[in-house]
Amino acid sequence: MKKIVIVDGQGGRLGAMLVEAIKRDAPDSYVLAIGTNSAASAAMRKAGADAAATGENPVMVACRDADVIAGPIGIVCTDALLGEITPKMAAAIGAARAEKLLIPVNRCGIQVVGVRAQSMADAVAEAAARIRTDIIGG
Repeated sequence: MKKIVIVDGQGGRLGAMLVEAIKRDAPDSYVLAIGTNSAASAAMRKAGADAAATGENPVMVACRDADVIAGPIGIVCTDALLGEITPKMAAAIGAARAEKLLIPVNRCGIQVVGVRAQSMADAVAEAAARIRTDIIGG
C-alpha cells in the first residue's frame, strides 16, 4: 500500500479536494493529511483522509517514508501559504525521496511559467490520475 502525504494550509480546500480525488481514484491507498493549521487538517480529515495531523513536526516525520507528497506548489517554498510553511517543512518536503506532485497555485508570489491555465479542480484531477497510473500502477 502506497503512503500518500497531502500537505496544505490556510483552509485546506485544495488538500481536501486532493484527498477526495485520491480516495476516489485509488481507494486502497493510505492518505495522511498534514495541515499547517488545525482548520486545514480538519478539512482534509473530513474529506476522507485515513489520518490527519497538524504542524511542522508531523510534516517532517511523514516525509521520511512517504511514497508521494502532494499539495500546492508553495509547500516547497519557505514562508509560502501566507507564512505557514516553515523552513524545516520546505526542507523536509524537498529532501524527501517521495515523488512530489505540486499543484501550481499562482498566488503568494509564486508564478509557474509555461504551465497551462486550468482550474484547481482540473489540476487536482490530473494529480490524482497521475498518482493512480504513474505511481500506484492502477
